Amino acid sequence: MRFMVVVLWMLHWLPLPVLGRIGRVLGALAYHFLKERRGITLINLRLCFPDKTEAERVRLAKSHFQLYGRSVVERGILWWSSAARIKRLMHVVPAFPMEEVRAGPVIFLCPHFVCLEIPGVLLTFHATGCSIYTRQRNALADRMLKQGRTRFNTDSILVPRRAGIKPIIRALRKNMPFYMLPDMDFGLQDAEFVPFFGIPTATLVAPARIAHATHAKIVPVVPTFLPDYQGWLVTYYPPWENDPAVSVAEVAHRMNRFIEERVSEHPAEYWWTHRRFKSRPQGEPGFYETR
Repeated sequence: MRFMVVVLWMLHWLPLPVLGRIGRVLGALAYHFLKERRGITLINLRLCFPDKTEAERVRLAKSHFQLYGRSVVERGILWWSSAARIKRLMHVVPAFPMEEVRAGPVIFLCPHFVCLEIPGVLLTFHATGCSIYTRQRNALADRMLKQGRTRFNTDSILVPRRAGIKPIIRALRKNMPFYMLPDMDFGLQDAEFVPFFGIPTATLVAPARIAHATHAKIVPVVPTFLPDYQGWLVTYYPPWENDPAVSVAEVAHRMNRFIEERVSEHPAEYWWTHRRFKSRPQGEPGFYETR
């Protein structure tokens, strides 16, 4: 791991067009060698895009791995480059919603696109925020992750996932924005089966529950690559006003529909290597175990 960190540090000095192309090559190699992740990706693509041919899905999977590889090596820019360089590479549309943050509380809802680290860093340029993070098995990787996400605002809070939502609710009540990555399968606790590309999917209802408990607005944000290695596009969408009369299941449906729309716009940039459909309704066979 230490060797990988040193390599990332050395690479981050390169111009982005060079760095990005190196990342794509590494991603192409990962597609070839990471058989299990390649298999998960192709299963997900078959489930979500049944109308595509297998050849189209394979091309999409290869493109995804290349863009994922790019996002990994470009993370070195976020970890070690100056704030000025990072800001030059960010294109924010329409603008960071500072007025919403000041009016607060705000939950920034960011689906799992490969550039997901970008809006988190952007948040630290403007405000002291909080987020949940998963502790890494490797101590060095864990330290680099935490330092990278808080280097521009050391008062920002990273809450270990095992700590639950109480620290998040306390932070939101202090008007600290919460940066949330809501679309992974963590099992059936605090989740309901909601359609995602037509498939019943274990979907967190925590965004709605936290919003109801804190009277927070939900502001969706999606990070994608700019064309021609120009940097990253961060798009903020109109806020979803908190309405206690709207059930948590309805908010989960809205969230999945929103993510579907964004995935359809940038299909290669979604995080397809995750077992998104791991949990199944009672009696239904799993998608991954039999492959």
